[in-house]
Parts: sequence; C-alpha cells; structure tokens
Amino acid sequence: MTVVTKSITFKTKGRCDIIDITSQVAGEVRQSGVNNGAVTLFISGSTAGLTTIEYESRLLEDFEKMWDRVVPQNILYEHNKTWGDGNGHSHVRASMLGASLTVPFVSKRLTLGTWQQIVFIDFDNRPRSRELVLQIMGE
Repeated sequence: MTVVTKSITFKTKGRCDIIDITSQVAGEVRQSGVNNGAVTLFISGSTAGLTTIEYESRLLEDFEKMWDRVVPQNILYEHNKTWGDGNGHSHVRASMLGASLTVPFVSKRLTLGTWQQIVFIDFDNRPRSRELVLQIMGE
C-alpha cells in the first residue's frame, strides 16, 4: 500500500463561504501515482467543514439558509464570552458537519456521482487562509 500526503491552501470569505474543491482533489489524486484507493480530506481548523453536494446556486442558498435555521448566528454562545470573537456559531456548525471526508477512487478517478461535488464550507465570521490535508492511500 502507498500513502501520499498533500495539502491544498486557499483563501475564503467566511460567513458560510461554500467552495467547490472537487477539481483540486481530483488533480491531486491523478498526480499521486496511486491508481485505486481512497483519499481522506481533513481540515486544519475548527470553524470549517466538508461534505458533498450538488454545487448549484439555489441548492447552495438552501444549504446556507439551513445553517441559519439550525445554528443561528444571533443567539448567545458561551464561546463568545471566552474570546469575544463572535464565532461561537462557527464552531458549532463545523462540529456538526465534520472536519473530514473520505472518497474512494478507481483508475485515478474519484467515484463521485454525476451531480456530486466535494465542497469546503467556511463557517467563520471573517476571511481566512485555509489548509486542507489530503491523504491518498491505495495501490
């Protein structure tokens, strides 16, 4: 078995910024030298998450509105009392979505569905520089 570790860095806008990272991940898998296996993605940070979704503007709007309903920004978060940075909701949202995602690949191609993209969501309340760690494992 081969394990290749890579990283992707990018800047985000914060405030539920949803970024399609499918092509970057697919490119790293193609260049890895691993033909069949799985890529595990992990966010270094506690205010962002990963998932798959159809990257379509109205669905992205629905997704963002869902977070506003489930974990509203304008309520009291104890975390905000500790640091005063106003991003308690960001931490709660990120913990609900999760910091990692694993996607299998065959013949160096991600096994995503036709309308399925890998997205990075930055829940923080300000722009950030982000790092995504990829571990590509297989043969």
